[in-house]
Amino acid sequence: MDDLQLIQNKIYEIRGQRVMLDRDLAEMYGVTTSALNQAVKRNAQRFPEEFMFQMTDVEVENWKSQIVISNSITRGLRHKPYVFTEQGVVMLSSVLRTPIAIQVCISVVKAFVAMRTYLTTTSPETLAARLESIDRRLLELEQTRIAGELGPVREHPLPERLSDEAILVDYSERAVVVFTDNRLDRRLLKWLGARYNGWLIWNGERVAGWVYPKSCIAKLDKYLPADISRDKSKFNK
Repeated sequence: MDDLQLIQNKIYEIRGQRVMLDRDLAEMYGVTTSALNQAVKRNAQRFPEEFMFQMTDVEVENWKSQIVISNSITRGLRHKPYVFTEQGVVMLSSVLRTPIAIQVCISVVKAFVAMRTYLTTTSPETLAARLESIDRRLLELEQTRIAGELGPVREHPLPERLSDEAILVDYSERAVVVFTDNRLDRRLLKWLGARYNGWLIWNGERVAGWVYPKSCIAKLDKYLPADISRDKSKFNK
């Protein structure tokens, strides 16, 4: 795997923006995460929110679940990380006075540009197929990891049904969407074959939900609580 691909693997999407974590950038710049964040604080006027922001607890949990994150990635993650957009990475090179700052900046910007070019020149169908393949592979890896950690004699049972906090929304003629922040709900929805989508608009706000085909709704119905909240009027595609 080349350096460009390694950097791209550390680019995530948070709040609709492609960003990199403070500790990943600190490692690349050859400084500690604490030193990087201290340099940013000393130059706070150079880092507006569109350059850098701190993840919320919910965003951290969603980030972990969306990428089926491994223990090696989360190890040492004791605080909510700061994340930097492409513009923030460029600004970092001006406040971190390390010998490799400029070269790191160039490499990271190239990775952002390459990813942006790929997304703008690839058809939606190809992207959807690629994401589906990635999702399937990640789920297989997560199941393998869990099996390895728990051992052959321990089970990791799924919940019998979705929690009462889940909300079912009529998405289209072909699909429904389930909104939930419950981790066990997410595991059950993955097992049922629901697709995670972080680009949904509900009540005028961008939200993340689980899209499920109506052609298989009978299977989903078996796991819905009797009093699940249903909404058919506030969903805007």
